Amino acid sequence: MFEAIITLLRNEQVIATAIILLKIAIVFGFVLNVAAVMSWVERKQSAVMQDRIGANRADILGLRMIGLFHILADTIKMLTKEDWIPPKGNPLLHTLAPFLSLFAALIVFAVIPFGDTLHVGSYNIPLQIVDLDVGVLFVLAFGSLGVYSVVLAGWSSDNKYSLLGGVRGAAQVISYELALGLSIIGVVMVFGSVELDDIARAQGGYVLGFIPCWGVVVQPLGFLIFFAAAVAETKRTPFDLPESESEIIGYFTEYSGMKFGAFWMGEFIEIVAVAGVMTALYFGGWQVPFLNDKGLAVAGALAIPLPHLLVVLMQVTAFVIKVLFFCWLMLLIRWTLPRFRYDQLMDFGWKFLLPLALLNVVLTGFLLLAFRG
Repeated sequence: MFEAIITLLRNEQVIATAIILLKIAIVFGFVLNVAAVMSWVERKQSAVMQDRIGANRADILGLRMIGLFHILADTIKMLTKEDWIPPKGNPLLHTLAPFLSLFAALIVFAVIPFGDTLHVGSYNIPLQIVDLDVGVLFVLAFGSLGVYSVVLAGWSSDNKYSLLGGVRGAAQVISYELALGLSIIGVVMVFGSVELDDIARAQGGYVLGFIPCWGVVVQPLGFLIFFAAAVAETKRTPFDLPESESEIIGYFTEYSGMKFGAFWMGEFIEIVAVAGVMTALYFGGWQVPFLNDKGLAVAGALAIPLPHLLVVLMQVTAFVIKVLFFCWLMLLIRWTLPRFRYDQLMDFGWKFLLPLALLNVVLTGFLLLAFRG
C-alpha cells in the first residue's frame, strides 16, 4: 500500500495537478480575502475622509479590533437572512445572476501572472494558474460576461426599476468595454504579444538605461484610458448609474441574503481583478526595478546576488503591493468624485474615451514605425 502511495506521488501528472490546485487555492484565497477586507476598508476609509469613526460596533467578548469583526457579522447576517424571490420573477435566472457575477470576476485571475517562474528541484513552476497564449483576449472575453449578470438580475426581478438599472448597466458596460479593449491594443503593439506573462516579462527592460520599461511609461495615454474605462466597468462612482439611489433603484434591489452578498462581493472582486490586470499590463506585473532572477543589478555597476527563492518572494510581494495600491486608489475615487449624469456618462465614453483610444492606437503605430523602421 505504501509503495502504491509513493508511486502515485512520484507520478508526474499527479504532481502537476497538485501544483495547479495549490496555485488555484492560493490565488482565489488571496482574492476572496482581499475582497472581504475591502468591504471594511471602504467603510473605514470613507469615515476617515468624512471625519467619522466608521464601522466599529461588532465585537467578540468586548474586543472590537477597530471594526474588523464587521466582516464576520456581515457574512453571518447575509447567510441567515431570508432568500426571497419575487413571486412573478424568474427563479432560475434570478438565482443564476449573482453567481454569474462572481464567476466572471474570479475567472479573470486564471491568466494573471503573479510572479516569475519558481524553480524547485527539477520542476519549473510558472506562478500563473493557466499560461494561455491569448491571455489578453481571455480577460476581455470573460470579463465582459459580467454584463449578463446585470441584465439577468434586472429582468428576472419583475421590477421596472430593477430592469431600468439592468438596461443602464448593460449600456454602460458595453460602451466602456470598447474604449478599454482599444486601450490595451497599444500595449499589445508595443510588447508584441497578447500573453500576459510575455507582457510582464517584456516590462523588465529599461528606457534610457534606468527608467523601467513599464506599460505606463510607453503607453501613458493608454493607461489613463484603461483606468477610466475600468472604473466604469466596476460600476462604481463616478460611474455608478446602474445603482444610483438618487435616480433609480439598482438592478439588485429584489435580492436578499447571500445572493445580495454575491453581488456585493462581486463588486469588490472586480476591483481586485481590475487592479491585477492593470498591474500586469501597465506596471510591470511582478517586476521590481533592477531586480532580475539572479539578484539586484543597478546599471551593471552594482550586482548583489540573491537566493532564487528570495527573488521570487520579492517579486510576488511587489505584485501584491501594486494590486493593493490600485484597490486603495479606486476606493479613494469612490469617496472623492461626484456622480456623472447618465447623458454625461455616455458622452464621456462614446465622444471622448473612444476617439482618444483610437487616436492612441494610431499614434502608437506611427511611433513604432518611426523608431523601429
